[in-house]
Amino acid sequence: MNNCCVTLTHTRRLLATTLVLGLCGTLFSAENRERDDDRDSDRGDSVILRFSTVGDSRQDPAKPDPTSLPLSGQDAIWLQNTEAFSRIMRSIQAEGSNFLFFNGDMIMGYGKAGLPADVSSVDGIVKSDLMQFYRQYAFWRGMVAPLMETGTYVIPVPGNHEVQSKALGKKAQVENENAWRANMGDLILDGNRLLDLLGKPADFAAVGDNRAVADGLTTDQSKLSYSFDFQGSHFVVINTDPVGKDAHAPVAWLTDDLAAAKARGAKHVFVFGHKPAFTYYFGAGLPASPSGLDNDVVSRDAFWNLIESYGATYFCGHEHIFNMVQPRLATGGKAWQVLVGSGGSPFDATPTDVTTNPQTDRTYAWATVSIYKSGKVKINAFGFDDQFGPTHTLRSVTLQ
Repeated sequence: MNNCCVTLTHTRRLLATTLVLGLCGTLFSAENRERDDDRDSDRGDSVILRFSTVGDSRQDPAKPDPTSLPLSGQDAIWLQNTEAFSRIMRSIQAEGSNFLFFNGDMIMGYGKAGLPADVSSVDGIVKSDLMQFYRQYAFWRGMVAPLMETGTYVIPVPGNHEVQSKALGKKAQVENENAWRANMGDLILDGNRLLDLLGKPADFAAVGDNRAVADGLTTDQSKLSYSFDFQGSHFVVINTDPVGKDAHAPVAWLTDDLAAAKARGAKHVFVFGHKPAFTYYFGAGLPASPSGLDNDVVSRDAFWNLIESYGATYFCGHEHIFNMVQPRLATGGKAWQVLVGSGGSPFDATPTDVTTNPQTDRTYAWATVSIYKSGKVKINAFGFDDQFGPTHTLRSVTLQ
């Protein structure tokens, strides 16, 4: 079963996508040549599943990237980097990816999506955090809707801008967790939609209140941390900012989840979260402090021990930059952290920063993963620079 031809329905959708993308073929010519070359090298070993992943497309009206100025009226209102994220999605469509895992921060959010304090006027209601969350979610859902109509199922991952409140100390709020479910819950997981797009629903879907006592979580984690199997691989989404345990992974639940997946014979494990396990320090003192799970090194290490022991790959965002690393390579570790928080949000590296990898530190980037019939897994990272130049392959690695 080929990943792009799971069903006749999916084939028809891909043909429709091809016709649409043909209208802007010049945009993709260079990147498609690179991808065709990649596929040529694997002839005789067919792809059974392909997925893409990226995160952080939201705009920041207070601190936009200088190269995005002036913001369009649209982006200033709806708070997306529409140009960058749209181009990334067109590329993912051209790839024929079965899934897009979006690793959080699809909205600016960062307020408290509860009952508005002022309900005495339309203006008071419209300007409330609740309305801001819902309108930003709606715009993002509209942007990704064409993917769902042309063969790519969108899997959302909660980020800190979805669940935390900046005014309340950058702490997760139960109101924001509820707003997440209200706006993203139908995607997690729609069995009929998966059947229509990909010819089968997910197997062993666990989307309920996935809490383990040892994780110490106090709020409903339904559709915030969840998992499923598809085509023999196990996929896990984790909420890295649950209420009361910001910047922590649900290690106890994940321990049980991965053990169950292994027991039923999952061939590959892919984990998606918003915050990185290992901060990418892209220059001297940049960033100034840990940005992810490494704010609690003991807990982070417990999480990464699981990633290593199950041969998993961890995809994340939060830092608005691209980086791929094997954090424990020096001590024999093999697991990869793939940081693709580069979907359009203002880059962490400024145009004048002296950075570790200047060729890619200000690149709009995403990763596409191909799973082959033989069991081989290939990760290709693609991107284009802040001037919207040609798309290039940033890195390619093969997992056995």
